[in-house]
Amino acid sequence: MAYKYSFTELLLFPPLGLNEYRLKERLLGKTVLITGASFGIGESLAYKLAAAGTHLLLVARTEEKLHEVKTRIENAGGKATVFVTDISKPDEVKDLIDSLNRIPGGVDILVNNAGKSIRRSIMESLDRPHDFSRTMAINYSGPVQLLLALIPVLVKNKGQIINVSTVSVLLAPTPKWAAYQASKSAFDQWFRCVSPELNAREVATTSIYLPLVRTRMIAPTSEYNNMPAMDPDHVAKVICKSVISRKRKYVPWWLFSGQLGSLLFRGIWESLNTRLLRRKSDYAQRS
Repeated sequence: MAYKYSFTELLLFPPLGLNEYRLKERLLGKTVLITGASFGIGESLAYKLAAAGTHLLLVARTEEKLHEVKTRIENAGGKATVFVTDISKPDEVKDLIDSLNRIPGGVDILVNNAGKSIRRSIMESLDRPHDFSRTMAINYSGPVQLLLALIPVLVKNKGQIINVSTVSVLLAPTPKWAAYQASKSAFDQWFRCVSPELNAREVATTSIYLPLVRTRMIAPTSEYNNMPAMDPDHVAKVICKSVISRKRKYVPWWLFSGQLGSLLFRGIWESLNTRLLRRKSDYAQRS
């Protein structure tokens, strides 16, 4: 059952229409690769694109769930091929690339959706360097390795690369999100740097900047339980519309206000965070 938006969420994330005829027209005979396809945004997107009659290449770590998605797509008359791959492991990415290179015609559209989120105080991470290396591997180095191999066929096919990013890379940094924000910012900058070269070769590049999305990724952070968040099905529609339009980016309508505030009030924001964290630390020491 689809998540029902609150009044606030309806204001922040207005309903979207989707021209399914134009989507089918765009995807006719195409092959679409989705990473992180077993849950959340990737799963919702797979069902929407399958209905458009495309050949889906589904990539994720969770084998059982990935095959469930494939079965559901095929039962509805769609076509899907699964690749059980951990994007954070270079050897597995290499095996994935070798398999993709054997697909006739190659990939036309790549949706970089796989990601890892982690929220942890730096003081609790001093003996956990793997928090940073693994997050960087999933959110940055793995996708870069994959794209470096697929760019030639995407150029040949005049394809499209869609990166599922986060609004946090465009706003002031937030305490406890160092691993996540650094890794997502790294790939966002890499993607924005290579985009003009790809665009010059008729490869469309699209960045989807998302706020909170109600997936299992945010579940461990209890503070987010009552905060406004997008539904994965809504995000899937955003991505589908980007496939049709091939526009360079999607941002929520209200993001400019946040960016302006980040620019004008960054010093105040950092000072308030410092005071709040100091107060929490003093309270913890007294308790």
